Amino acid sequence: MFLPVGDIPNPRGTPYLNYLLIGANVAVFLLVTLPLTVARPDLTDPLLVDYLRALGARGAIPLQSILDQVSAYDLFVFRYGFRPAEPSVLTLFTAMFLHGSWLHLAGNMLFLWIFGDNVEYRIGRFGYLLAYLGAGVAATLFFALFAWDSPIPLVGASGAISGILGLYFLWFPRNQVKVFIFLFPFIMNIFLVPARWVLGIYLVLDNLIPFLVNGTTGSGVAHGAHIGGFFAGLALAWWVDRGAKRTKGGNPAGGGKTPTADGPPSASIARRVRSGDLPRGTADFLALESPEERREVDGADVLAIGDFLLRTGEPDRALAVYRRFIAERPAAPLLDRAYLGAGKALLHMPQGQTGAYQYFLGAVDVTDSPEVAGEARRHLRAMESRGHRR
Repeated sequence: MFLPVGDIPNPRGTPYLNYLLIGANVAVFLLVTLPLTVARPDLTDPLLVDYLRALGARGAIPLQSILDQVSAYDLFVFRYGFRPAEPSVLTLFTAMFLHGSWLHLAGNMLFLWIFGDNVEYRIGRFGYLLAYLGAGVAATLFFALFAWDSPIPLVGASGAISGILGLYFLWFPRNQVKVFIFLFPFIMNIFLVPARWVLGIYLVLDNLIPFLVNGTTGSGVAHGAHIGGFFAGLALAWWVDRGAKRTKGGNPAGGGKTPTADGPPSASIARRVRSGDLPRGTADFLALESPEERREVDGADVLAIGDFLLRTGEPDRALAVYRRFIAERPAAPLLDRAYLGAGKALLHMPQGQTGAYQYFLGAVDVTDSPEVAGEARRHLRAMESRGHRR
């Protein structure tokens, strides 16, 4: 058995909306599912005939023997679950909060608890709610494409949660998932596994391959909805990142033009940085508008500018410098120091802990310097310690 039980790092603060979504799903199960599961259906409900037809109840099978197996919850699900053959806007949303069993609910809520807090932290509560509902709708519609004439209702939060997993996959590639591995009597322990490995297994082995083998029938699991939700999350994460680049891709200093001092801007910046005139060298660098101009500046000078901004209490602008270094110089010799600087800048921000962890991991991955690796690992150990205490 392989069971995810947590992840690191975890953001500071309380993911109120994630807890609210978990609470709503659990409340519906306790207040609606359980009572209706033990209740008999209303025999005067006109929907009962449609439900029996959808089950294939015809021929010589006694009606009473069929009704003995039907609960009021079965009829409720038939009404409020999403039926591709008779779609409605209402059931696109109500189906997300209905579950068939304790195990169905527990599995979904476990994944939402593990992965949802980081995503909520990244895009805020309102954005997280829209992402959750939007991914759920996308997942259901994707499933319906392959079962458009099915009268069988689709229920569960797994499509929406798969969207959250897709967002997590793109945004938190260096996070670690705590996986409980139980292979009695050989292995019974918790291991840290890279998040993308866990989510990749979820997508490919747990859903994509069964979907290709079984299609929409044969397993009782809506693999198509999981796949649709996951790719909806990936697309949304890409779109959000692209929008962020458009809004932040301009001059971090808030305007200005390329310096007009004698010689190219890179030479002017180098003179000022190396002569100790970091304020003016920094202003000149932040005024550069194109990646080509920024790449002409020596990497050591760029990092000196980032370090100066960090020392003078401007971690947001320092982070912009480090991030641009990473994006525009992916093979630069000083890339490890840019990752380290970005992590340190994020430590100064209220919502930067998760991103900082990933940048420190990046520094360890790319560095050949024991000094850089040692400093990054010290930060990682400190953050992991806080995550375990949480």
